[in-house]
Amino acid sequence: MKHVIYFIALLSFLCSTIANAALLNIVPETVEAEAWTILDPQSGQVIAEHNSHVQRAPASLTKMMVAYIALKEIKAGHLKKNEILTATPVVQVVQWDESQMYLKAGEQISVDQLLAGLVVMSANDAAVTLAERISGDIPKFIERMNKEAKALGMNDTNFQNPAGITMPEHYSSAADLARLGQALVTETPDYLYYSKQQSFSYNQRFHRATNILLKQDPTVDGLKTGFTKAAGYNLALTANRLIANPDAPERRLIVVVLGAKSGLKRAEVAHSLMNLAYTYTRNEVAIKDKQLIAELPVVKSTLKMFKVETQQPKLITTSLYDQAYAIDLKAFDPTQQRILLNTGNGQIQAIEPLHETQTKLSVEVNEKELTAPLAEVMKLATVTVYQNNQLINTFDIEDDVQIEEANIFERFMMWIKGLFSIFNTDAAEVKTYPLGQ
Repeated sequence: MKHVIYFIALLSFLCSTIANAALLNIVPETVEAEAWTILDPQSGQVIAEHNSHVQRAPASLTKMMVAYIALKEIKAGHLKKNEILTATPVVQVVQWDESQMYLKAGEQISVDQLLAGLVVMSANDAAVTLAERISGDIPKFIERMNKEAKALGMNDTNFQNPAGITMPEHYSSAADLARLGQALVTETPDYLYYSKQQSFSYNQRFHRATNILLKQDPTVDGLKTGFTKAAGYNLALTANRLIANPDAPERRLIVVVLGAKSGLKRAEVAHSLMNLAYTYTRNEVAIKDKQLIAELPVVKSTLKMFKVETQQPKLITTSLYDQAYAIDLKAFDPTQQRILLNTGNGQIQAIEPLHETQTKLSVEVNEKELTAPLAEVMKLATVTVYQNNQLINTFDIEDDVQIEEANIFERFMMWIKGLFSIFNTDAAEVKTYPLGQ
């Protein structure tokens, strides 16, 4: 029988009812974009979304995947930032009206300059040059792009080129691009060195970053803009802010907005969504570092019980909005950083975020016992998190289980010891421990 333990934190204020597992219920018509999502990369939770799995043209947000692959290659030692490349005739595929660094075949340029050109200038010739260097040719690099997308769980995505040119089978979604953004900031954070640059010059060509929020908000440090007629104005935005939480003093959020009507509108919408999420959600420590969850009986080993422990603290994101009304984004005041709401008495009231939340954690141990020998990563427990009886997060507790099998002598001694306890009818059982905060 699977064992379940419950931890219930009852606090004095009631948080808002969560619709469709979203933490904030935002009226889609008040968000001036075709598709959007807000993701907390620390917890992996979606805070709010609309049309987030609709396949759309990603435009130059495609280049986030090019940078992700290039930075992974650098991390693996297969590529160096100071490596000097010689541009090949592949740059000639870039048309005159495309964003570019104006590279010429035979021209020498560093990988570092190509990455800056790719991210800041959104240069298509930088994209194809990096693609050819990494995979040998463009078709093989496109295969790599789709392989990486699949590994990240980008199930709404198919790439046909590295630059983001509009093609019939080149598409992604807000949800997938947010997932890619999460991979960039967690696996290859060097990306932010490029995405926070407000300008870049190459060969006396000056280009100002089109992410105008880099100037307006010092906490913003990426990620990428994009535009084509087919896509509209796209923006993947991230910010990292100091917060009053000793367990997690910094918090990063990712917002993806697709299909806005202008460059100004995509920035306005993305920034409002981000500020709203920072104000009306927060991260809480669900499980502490090295917290003991359970002890599993071990068979055929001198180790009698295996301790199931967390390998690192686990954060969850909770809602701090307690009103019955869905959120009108246009009612979010950027100066006060509050939703201004007519609560029915004819007066406009600023809605304060909650200070306390009501959450419940359910931990299910997935194994009755462990049988030696074992040498594998195992999902030993599954945690489900509820806020106001709505499921808001599910995650696994994994561990690299290394248990040696007892040798002949050890098994003989275990048998002898067993003879003395033959009258003990209590079988070894899973021991579980309550979760505390």
